[in-house]
Parts: sequence; structure tokens; C-alpha cells
Amino acid sequence: MPNKSDNKNPQSKTLSEQVKKAMGKYFKALGGLEPANVYEMVMGEVEPELLIAVMRFTNNNQSKAAVILGLNRATLRKKLKRYNILEKL
Repeated sequence: MPNKSDNKNPQSKTLSEQVKKAMGKYFKALGGLEPANVYEMVMGEVEPELLIAVMRFTNNNQSKAAVILGLNRATLRKKLKRYNILEKL
């Protein structure tokens, strides 16, 4: 069974390792430019994909999705609306 920190198999990398790698590439690609609003950029990239995955997993059941995500149902609805996710499903 592969170790979760086994770098030989990209499928075995943890999410945090993938984020660390992606952020390293991002900062390197800036070529000395000063980054700005990195938190908003990352959340804008990651949060919609997380919401889509959970909504698909729950067959678009917002109540179940909210429980899985640990969010209030109203908060989930706001996030779905913000990213126009219901139109994408």
C-alpha cells in the first residue's frame, strides 16, 4: 500500500502537498512580481470545484451537501449562487 507521502505516485499525494506544489509553481511563475490577493485567488479557484464535487456526490441535494461541507444551508445557497454553480450542474 503506498505511503501518503510517496512522491513517486502523484495519485498518492495529499491535498496539502498538491497545494504546496501549486503555490510554489505560482510564485516561481511570477518572476519577481509582487503577488496580491492570493487568498481570494486560491479560494476563487478551489471553492467552486469543491462545491460542484459535493453537489454531484449528493445528487444536488443541498441539505446533504451542507452537512457534508459543515455549512449552514443558507450559506451553501449563497455560495452556489455566487459561483453560478446550479447552472453548471
